[in-house]
Amino acid sequence: MNAQEIIRSIEAEHIKSDLPAIYVGDTVRVGVKIKEGDKFRVQPYEGVVIGKRNGGINETITVRRVFQGVGVERVFLLHSPRIDSIKVLRRGKVRRAKLYYLRGLSGKATRIKQRFDRAL
Repeated sequence: MNAQEIIRSIEAEHIKSDLPAIYVGDTVRVGVKIKEGDKFRVQPYEGVVIGKRNGGINETITVRRVFQGVGVERVFLLHSPRIDSIKVLRRGKVRRAKLYYLRGLSGKATRIKQRFDRAL
């Protein structure tokens, strides 16, 4: 067994199998585990997926939302133990892989058409 096979076998134990199919342009609600003292609670973070990166154990999504007039982006490691759940709220119809142009838009200009040909 070479080193890459050993690494893949260790990573395979930690890959989550219950994740929904997430595409760029989707509106998602990510349940993030937050530690307060000795307890954990789940805080939802809702926004539009503006980018996906890598595959396998290192797969990440960038989620953007506007909070009190300020755009906030967070990068989530999909297979992290801090991610409790991911729910796709609506599918977006987009024509590119990265939606970084949304950073320069505001208000109704940031809306994305809904896509109905993929299941939620």
